[in-house]
Amino acid sequence: MDTFIVTLSVLGVVVLLTAWLPMVLKRLPLSLPILCLIIGMLLAWSPYPLLPSFNPLENRGFTERMTEVVVIIALMGAGLKIDRPIGLARWRTTWRLLGIAMPLTIVAIAGLGYYILDLDMASALLLGAALAPTDPVLASDIQVGPPKTGEEDEVRFALTSEAGLNDGLAFPFVYLAIAIAVSVKNGTAILEDWALVDVIWRLGIAIAAGWGAGKLFGMLSFRLRGKSLAKTKDGFVALGMTFCIYGVTQMIHGYGFIAVFVGAVAFRSVEREHDFHEQLHDFAEQIERLLMMVFLLFLGSIVATGTILAALDWRAVAVAVITLAVVRPLSGWLCLLGTGFPAGEKLVISVFGIRGLGTIYYLAYATGQAAFDDAKTVWATGLLIVLISIVVHGIAVTPTMNWVDATQPKNQNALRDRAVR
Repeated sequence: MDTFIVTLSVLGVVVLLTAWLPMVLKRLPLSLPILCLIIGMLLAWSPYPLLPSFNPLENRGFTERMTEVVVIIALMGAGLKIDRPIGLARWRTTWRLLGIAMPLTIVAIAGLGYYILDLDMASALLLGAALAPTDPVLASDIQVGPPKTGEEDEVRFALTSEAGLNDGLAFPFVYLAIAIAVSVKNGTAILEDWALVDVIWRLGIAIAAGWGAGKLFGMLSFRLRGKSLAKTKDGFVALGMTFCIYGVTQMIHGYGFIAVFVGAVAFRSVEREHDFHEQLHDFAEQIERLLMMVFLLFLGSIVATGTILAALDWRAVAVAVITLAVVRPLSGWLCLLGTGFPAGEKLVISVFGIRGLGTIYYLAYATGQAAFDDAKTVWATGLLIVLISIVVHGIAVTPTMNWVDATQPKNQNALRDRAVR
């Protein structure tokens, strides 16, 4: 039997499932990513070679680029659907999660890697930095609704805005891990260049480029008379904006992840009520979901073949459980002290720090930039945590968010007013 034809048929089924499964799973305690993993495992075990034997260490370039594209499209979609204007008070939950919970998470996971997994300093820091960001790709079920729908309670807003920004804010710490690994080999100084270039310059450029590009695309879409981009009603404009903002920011050595999300938020600020936002968001979400399913099929094949997870032992399992059950919930809870939110809301925000494709991207990127002595252990532990997060959070998300909806005030404006005070 022609393998190409069989594979083409399978891809057709995957595309159809991408459209159909979200409707079926809406009320069930089961997520689309979980089913993608299961399908990937079944395909890997099938008698036909429908999926290549996939080892991220051997296919690092493919892994990096695939996850990179999926994440930036997800970041554009996340930014487009946030209705709340940016501000210190309005986004105070986000700033707490980024400024307190994220650094605490990096330090705690790095400590677990150093003391339990016996990783060297560079590898331990890479593990902490790669696992610190929450994922905008796999967390769609806990995010705010499409633009202008009003589905933006404080829980969903916090988790959406956090995922939109911390994927990029983890990069300075990934660069620090790379610098430490290189300095150990070459004996070069690291901290001065890291602080000036990887923190100040790259962050500043990312924010400036993203905000400026978002405003520019907003003017082209909503302020031109007669021939604006919004007149086209083409959703693929979202893809063009994503690639332009990301590519230009990377070329001038900024953090493209941050720029894409900031650009989407700036784009919304130009004109908040236009129907074009919905068209852009819907297209970005469809592309993101399709690419996510394809990549998770490969991830399922990793589980089936055991090529990476064979490196696991009880220590990696212990680190995974502590990371998901203790580190994220505790750091999230601590950062939300004094906010006045009900305990239930704080608990949901703290627990649902889903790990996903952003972690895999950072591991692929860093291991391509420097030689880490414990790369295989870092990869195995990181993938295990991602897999557990996908399964546990995927099962828990539907009943949890149903409970949130049942306990939240019906008036979403009142919720936003409460967040500002």
